Amino acid sequence: MDGDPISDPSTYHSMVGGLSYLTLTQPDIAYAVNQVCQYMHKPRSTHLQAVKRIYSYIKGTIEHGIPFRSSIDFSLHGFSDADWAGSLDDRRSTTGACIFLGPNLLTWTAIKQSTVSRSSSKAEYRALATTAAELRWFCYLFRELGIPLHSPPCIFVDNVSALHMAANPVFHARTRHIEVDYHFVRELLA
Repeated sequence: MDGDPISDPSTYHSMVGGLSYLTLTQPDIAYAVNQVCQYMHKPRSTHLQAVKRIYSYIKGTIEHGIPFRSSIDFSLHGFSDADWAGSLDDRRSTTGACIFLGPNLLTWTAIKQSTVSRSSSKAEYRALATTAAELRWFCYLFRELGIPLHSPPCIFVDNVSALHMAANPVFHARTRHIEVDYHFVRELLA
């Protein structure tokens, strides 16, 4: 690891905690904040420099935000993506997803996957399953609130192999460790 250990990690914790709270209104910093959150247990001077750089970025983009527009479009859709083996520390992939109701962003996530994927297709499929679960939760919420959706939710995925895995009912021996995700997504497709 680069940099010297920070003598007082509580300052680092406080700064990163404030950034975590700020991601609620500034999703553009979510990935960077996710990265610095991974070093809360033993922050180093290079991590503190990264936090200060995020604060500098925020100062320059203070006028930016998430607009909410009135719309008659009540279609629920999501976007799913993953970076394959993106973490240099443990080679785990990061799942990225965002859910929209019409033109308005409802939620977004950037979560490190719990296991190491041996292919980009598997990482993308896990991201697809995470996004499908989030969309399903919103469907239940809207149903509970009595808000009708005009069409079934749709997920946009940029990996053709992950789409083929979702549509193909045959399991292969090399993909058994993500079989639960297969069943979950296929059940939602049906």
